[in-house]
Amino acid sequence: MAAGMTNRCRLRTLSNAGFSLIELLIVVAIILIIAAIAVPNFMRARMAANETAAASNVRTITTGAVIYNTTWGNGYPPLLSTLGGAGPLATCNQAVLIDGVLASGQKTGYTYAYTGQGPTVTAPPGCGAPGYEAYLVSAQPTVPGVSGQRSFCSEEPGVIHYDVTGAPIASAAACGALPALQ
Repeated sequence: MAAGMTNRCRLRTLSNAGFSLIELLIVVAIILIIAAIAVPNFMRARMAANETAAASNVRTITTGAVIYNTTWGNGYPPLLSTLGGAGPLATCNQAVLIDGVLASGQKTGYTYAYTGQGPTVTAPPGCGAPGYEAYLVSAQPTVPGVSGQRSFCSEEPGVIHYDVTGAPIASAAACGALPALQ
């Protein structure tokens, strides 16, 4: 009879193995609390990374515009797409100075705008469009508050400025009036 009792105790212990509903709910609640803490930190880190990339991309476009000006003798490029291009042979119409994604105007949660400023210069032979004497490049977050908070701009002197509201920067004068990025 003792052997029968031992088997019943073993069966009862095995059938009670597992987690109760309360224990599972507590574990799920703890996971949700951890997620609620981690997700906003992740979003802030992502926005900071996008802003850093946007400022760097504005610097890249500015450098490309200066190189275009000195290389092709056509002033500053007429369009952002002029700085891009593919292939081993660079021309004043496709200078291959920045990557194609950036030349398209969208990258890392930001929209990039490039406009020639001032009068145009006389285009040298072989150039499809005349360049400009100055330029304005700007970067605005695609979704302000989600992809980034600040907007960035640079003009012919090459100093990068920022706007904490993320608003579009419409003119070189408006860009110059903003605080400079340190």
